[in-house]
Amino acid sequence: MKQIKTSVIPTNQTYVKVRAPHELDKKAICIFAATSYFLGTDTYWKDEKVLPPGTINTIDDKGNWVDSQPWFKWHYSPRDISFDQAVNEFTELFHTICKEQASNDTVLLPLSGGLDSRTQAVAYSKLGNPVLSYSYSFHNGYKEGIIAKKIAEVLGYKYNDMTIREGYLWDKVDQLAKLLNYGTEFTHARQMAVIEEFRKMDGVFTLGHWGDVLFDSPAPKDLTEENVEEWLLKKIIVKGGQELAEALWKEWEIEGEFMPYLKQRIKEVWDTIPIENVSAKARAYLSSTRAVRWTNLGFAIFEATNPVQAPYYDDRMAAFICGINEEYLADRKIQIAYLKNESPEVAKIIWQAQKPYNLYTFQKNKSPYNLPYQIVDKVKRVINGKLGKPFIQRNWELQFLGMENDEKLQEHLFGENLHPFLPKELLARFYNNFKTKNMVEYSHPLSMLLALAVWYKNEVK
Repeated sequence: MKQIKTSVIPTNQTYVKVRAPHELDKKAICIFAATSYFLGTDTYWKDEKVLPPGTINTIDDKGNWVDSQPWFKWHYSPRDISFDQAVNEFTELFHTICKEQASNDTVLLPLSGGLDSRTQAVAYSKLGNPVLSYSYSFHNGYKEGIIAKKIAEVLGYKYNDMTIREGYLWDKVDQLAKLLNYGTEFTHARQMAVIEEFRKMDGVFTLGHWGDVLFDSPAPKDLTEENVEEWLLKKIIVKGGQELAEALWKEWEIEGEFMPYLKQRIKEVWDTIPIENVSAKARAYLSSTRAVRWTNLGFAIFEATNPVQAPYYDDRMAAFICGINEEYLADRKIQIAYLKNESPEVAKIIWQAQKPYNLYTFQKNKSPYNLPYQIVDKVKRVINGKLGKPFIQRNWELQFLGMENDEKLQEHLFGENLHPFLPKELLARFYNNFKTKNMVEYSHPLSMLLALAVWYKNEVK
C-alpha cells in the first residue's frame, strides 16, 4: 500500500487505476464535450480516474485506487480583521510564496494587461530575483504586449514581445494533445505557438493562474441557493457545448438524457461543499473543479521547457482565502490595494479589463466617460476590417479560418474513419454548421470534435 496526498489546487493531475471494466466512459465524455474539461475524477475510461484535490489517497499493491480521505475542506470562516490588515497579510504571504518558489533562480514571467501577473511582477521587484518577462498577442489582435512592456519598463525587467500567428496548431497538434493529456480542446493553448522560444529561456516559470478567481467574487451578488443551478450551467457549459453533448449522447444511445445527468453531477459536487455564503461556495466549487481539471492543464506546455511554479495554487493561499471576508475579496480590492501600496507607477498603467483606465481611474469606465474611447476603438476596427485586417479576438480564428487552416481541419476530422466513436455524419453536421450558420456558436463544438478525433486516432485506433 502507498499513499498519495494531493494539494488543495494541484498544479498537475495524478491518474490512477480503479477496479472497473476497461470501457469508454461515454457519459463523462459528453460532459467533457459540453464544458471543455472532465468533471470530478472522470477520464475517458471507466477504469482510470484522477485523484481529487485536497485528499490523502490509498493505492494498493496492484496499483488500484482503493480509498480517499479529505485533509482539506473549503470553508468560509472570515476573521475579524481590517481591510488594511488583510492587505498586509496578503503582501507578506505572497512575497513568502514567490520567494520560496523561485528561490534564487531567474524568474520567467508571462505578463499580461491584467492584475495577476502584474502583482507577481511587483512582488519580484521587491525580492531581488532576476526577471525575464514576455507577453504575446494575436496577429491582428489587441496588442496586449503594449501594457506588459510598460510594466516591465517601470520595474526594469528584460522584456520580449511575441506574436501568436495563424495556423500554428497544425504542425504541433499531436505534441500539444499529449502535453494536455487530451484533457481539453487545443485552440486555447496559445503558448504552444511560442514553445520554441520557451526552450531558449533558462529559469523558472512563475504563472499567475487562478488569482482572478481567488481574489474576486466569482458569483453575482444576487445569486442564491435557489438559482445557483442555472448560474453554474451558464458558467460551465461553453457556447454550443450542450448541442454537441446531446448529439453524442443520442449517437451513443446512452440511457436517459444528458442535461438531467449533468445537473445531477454538478449538484453532487456542490452539495459536498460545507459553506453557506454562496459566493465563497462558488469559488470553492470552481477551485475544486475547473482549476484542477482545466486551468492547470496548460502548465504542461511551460513545464516541457522549464520548471513551473504558480503562487496562487499554493496551499497557504487557499487557507488564507478561507479566512478573508467576501467584501474584501470582491472586485479585486486586495490586489488593487497591494499594487497601489507597493508600486504606484505600475498601478497607473492601463488595466486591460478596464481600458483605457488604470487602477486609480477604472471607476470611470462607464458612460459617458468611456464613450470617446469606445467610438475611436470601433472606428479603428471597422477601418482595419475594410483593409483586410480583421481584428482577431479568439484563438480559434487563427486556427480555423482561411483555406490552409480549413484543409488541415478537414484532414484531421475526415481523413480517417472514426466510426462508431465519431460518425462522419455527426462530424459533417457540426463542421457545416460552423461554415454556414454561426462560426462563434459552433467554434467550440468543432474544436472539441478535433480534440476527440486526435485522442481516438492516437490512443484507441
